[in-house]
Amino acid sequence: MSALTRPRDGRMIGGVCAGLAARFGMKARTMRIIFLVSCLLPGPQFLIYLALWLLMPNERHTTSAGSARTAW
Repeated sequence: MSALTRPRDGRMIGGVCAGLAARFGMKARTMRIIFLVSCLLPGPQFLIYLALWLLMPNERHTTSAGSARTAW
């Protein structure tokens, strides 16, 4: 299993569903459908999504030393 991070690629809104899908070996689309269906049930799903959006770190990109520099 990979670390629990929000990927930089493949995000729809905040990358929470894509990050959870990568962590548990699922497709991002499947995780998004599960989240949308769970929103029909009573509970704090939306608040949990917001909390994960704030608490989950962004995925780090590994870059070579030359491409990591920015132009001023």
